[in-house]
Amino acid sequence: MDNLFLQAGRANALTDAQIEEVLAKAVASCPGAKKVLLLPPDITRSGSYAGPIARMLCRLLPDAKIDIMPALGTHAPMTDYEIEKMYGLPKEWFLVHRWRDDVVKIGEVPAEYISEISEGLMNVSIPVEVNRAILDPSYNLIISIGQVVPHEVAGMANYNKNIFVGCGGSSMINYSHYLGALFGMERVMGRDHSPVHKTFDYATRCFISHLPIMYVLTVTGVDEHGVHVKSISAGSQRDLFSRQIEVSQQHNLNFLDTPLHNVVAYLDPEKFHTTWLGNKAIYRTRMAMADGGQLTVIAPGVQGFGEDPTNDTLIRKYGYFGRDKVLSLTEANADLRENLSVAAHLIHGSSDGRFNITYAAGGLTQEEVTNAGFQYMPIDQALAKYDVNNLKDGANMVNGEEFFFIKNPAAGLWACRDRFC
Repeated sequence: MDNLFLQAGRANALTDAQIEEVLAKAVASCPGAKKVLLLPPDITRSGSYAGPIARMLCRLLPDAKIDIMPALGTHAPMTDYEIEKMYGLPKEWFLVHRWRDDVVKIGEVPAEYISEISEGLMNVSIPVEVNRAILDPSYNLIISIGQVVPHEVAGMANYNKNIFVGCGGSSMINYSHYLGALFGMERVMGRDHSPVHKTFDYATRCFISHLPIMYVLTVTGVDEHGVHVKSISAGSQRDLFSRQIEVSQQHNLNFLDTPLHNVVAYLDPEKFHTTWLGNKAIYRTRMAMADGGQLTVIAPGVQGFGEDPTNDTLIRKYGYFGRDKVLSLTEANADLRENLSVAAHLIHGSSDGRFNITYAAGGLTQEEVTNAGFQYMPIDQALAKYDVNNLKDGANMVNGEEFFFIKNPAAGLWACRDRFC
């Protein structure tokens, strides 16, 4: 398997022809692929350019039997509408990853190693589980497709995270998320070699290095004209991921010289239906927020908290009330200890009292929002006050109010320079 990398100039983007040329070379380096499994993201990561890439791969593999299993992690399955909108491929080709049921344990990352990489914050072995389809020997080639972008748990999304979380099981998802929360997301976001990725790298070396997995990774930028691919890589080497991280740091990190006192973030209603996903508005802005500042999240499509019933129930039960409280609740309550990814999510979704968070959620009541620990604004009031279709990313002044607008908080990370060391 060849390892390929192509980057556009700083102000430019790769063309579809350039992208397809890289993919063609990658596929040609894997002859005899008669049955192929694609592992792309779901619609919440449509900015990855995975839709066009998946279609290109299908054209380049005309004689192969192709299955497509979106790397959902804990997310809800894609709907037929979402599959058609993002991929435009036959829905019969799509498999559903069920993170609680469809996995096989293939090993463990030892407690001694977890303690070492976490600076003693966690001292448990972590079971490694993957969807059984990944272990199916009838697949000659497995192609994991994803976007390298800052991430609150792993530091930088993609590469083997797509296997161990996107197509992983509850044990790895729970422990890896809690590991990231204990270590501190502000220590890892936008950086390489986080404890979580070290965990994934260990699991890759020890348990899946024999599998025919090719990673197709992109770095993209998004503006009013659409998605622009800044770089693409294809291959199996970890070094390709590190190179893509460097490109993402150039394009997806937004540094500020002074903290922001008033931020308005918008969540696309076609992508964000729960706070489990929508709280990226909090994660990706927290390192830019001034103490005592105001973050308003306009979320017309948000109608729940968790992406599955168990997670939703637990978020409603405990709420977003800060790291210290969540840690004590986790110690005292078995339901949180058995669902550590929820505990991690509750830690990540709080400002720890440092700044105020107001949610304008289209499908949640005032009682639901305030019980979860947020301030509430009716969605109609928020959309009337902030005309998201006529705001520009960055500083805005409307009716005497100065605020910083972010139309797609999932696309990057905003941080004060002195907080990113």
